[in-house]
Amino acid sequence: MSLLQSARATPLRSCFSGVRHYAVKKPDQTSDPIRETLRRVLYPANVKNRASPVGTWRPDVARALQRAIPSVQAHDTIERAWLLHRRHLRKQREAELARKFERMREAMDELYKLDQTLYMEANRSDDPRAKSQQEMEMMKKMKMSEIRTLEARVPGLFPRELRIPTETPPRDGWNYEYKPFKRPL
Repeated sequence: MSLLQSARATPLRSCFSGVRHYAVKKPDQTSDPIRETLRRVLYPANVKNRASPVGTWRPDVARALQRAIPSVQAHDTIERAWLLHRRHLRKQREAELARKFERMREAMDELYKLDQTLYMEANRSDDPRAKSQQEMEMMKKMKMSEIRTLEARVPGLFPRELRIPTETPPRDGWNYEYKPFKRPL
């Protein structure tokens, strides 16, 4: 009987008080001083009396610009000169590309005159997803990982399995059991 009375005396909410801990704001714990320092450096308060280290607010920018470029006309002249310089660079690149394209066209014309079969082979467009009958038969006997390797490799491109050259050796050392995947041609 005392058990029933105590159950009635406690409200229903108190039984489920531990259910919604995710919504309760956690008490401020002692934070890491390194984290606080990083936070202050990366996200400084926007104080108007000093420059921020990350450049969010600099009070001396207008003064420095006025000292370096004293007038609007000088600024406009510098801006036009910069745009002219960029246009010259762009024209040089376009002329170089046009020259290379013209040499490539001449080489292809010469190849057409010498051997038309080589010319047709050089200009043939391939579907990288197309597989030969030999590849299809070979894929039936392969594991799924090998099939994915075969499908991922585009013929004529650099093999994906090859390790990228670096200045330091890999952490796990040399893979002595590596066998390159033989792609039928």
